[in-house]
This record gives sequence, C-alpha cells and structure tokens, in this order.
Amino acid sequence: MGLKNNLKEIRRKNELTQEELGLSVDVSRQTIISIERYRYKPSLELAMKIAKKLNVEIEKLFYFD
Repeated sequence: MGLKNNLKEIRRKNELTQEELGLSVDVSRQTIISIERYRYKPSLELAMKIAKKLNVEIEKLFYFD
C-alpha cells in the first residue's frame, strides 16, 4: 500500500504550473515534480498547504492504493 496522488490532474484543472504551485506553497518546482512522480512524499503540513491552495479536500488529493 503506497501513497498516491491526483496532484497533476487537479493542478492542471486549476490552471497552475508546477512553478506557480510551488511558489504559492513555499517549495521549489522540483518538489512539485517529485510529488507528482511519486518520488517524494510530502509532509502533512505541505500536503495540507497544497490541498488548500487547490481548494480540494486532502483525501481527494492524496490517497493510499
């Protein structure tokens, strides 16, 4: 069971680039790329910041598979 996410799809629906999202939650574009590619698991604080910025429930953004 691993942590998965819908970050790329939801980010695109919100018409945000990786750079814009990263800047808005105080991380680099590379961090956003790593999360989207499942190479980095965000802290709870970062996950909550991303969910708030994208106006989506954290459970819809990150989930276990």
